[in-house]
Amino acid sequence: MSFCRSGVLARFGTTVVCAALVVACAACGLMVSGCSAFRDSRADSPNASPDVFTTSHETLGQAVNEFFGVKSKPRQPIEFPHKTHIAQDIKCTEYCHEAVTKGPRAGLPSLNTCMICHSAIATDKPRIQQITAMSDKGIDIQWQRVYGFTQQAHVHFNHAPHIRASVDCSTCHGDVGSGTVATRNVNLNMGFCVTCHRQKNAPNECITCHF
Repeated sequence: MSFCRSGVLARFGTTVVCAALVVACAACGLMVSGCSAFRDSRADSPNASPDVFTTSHETLGQAVNEFFGVKSKPRQPIEFPHKTHIAQDIKCTEYCHEAVTKGPRAGLPSLNTCMICHSAIATDKPRIQQITAMSDKGIDIQWQRVYGFTQQAHVHFNHAPHIRASVDCSTCHGDVGSGTVATRNVNLNMGFCVTCHRQKNAPNECITCHF
């Protein structure tokens, strides 16, 4: 109590507060500088926008959607006919998503993958003529990912062990083989994954998916 009455604590307390304010101001300055540098680095980007307000999102709508877990509908550059390829008995893991058996990502096929077959097959079809023209110009197909987990979910999904366990693709992706463009048919939330693991007697500890 005598220490407080002496005013020593008050003087030191003020010094500490002032020091904290100086550090905070310096940190804000670095953040503003970093944001400016980020905007400058994006100046030549094809998606550059003068309304960029964070380093993660280009629009307020994108930030709000991610915060509330609202996912936009992917728009693919071409309408890939899954059912046509499945009807030809082409397996998902053979050509288009061959990385699925080896690691976490299934992989999306490049235009070169398409041209392995279509340099000679169905060359009279308008869609094939379209991708052939793209190939001649050296332009790859910019597929939009349909499924995925947000950073906030902290999920490290790995396709390979699911393939080894003979989990059919339609379990998580729906009946893609009967349609054309892939759409998000299954809500891959924690409840879905936990229920599936329980049914298949798979590991269900937190560290299985969150590590």
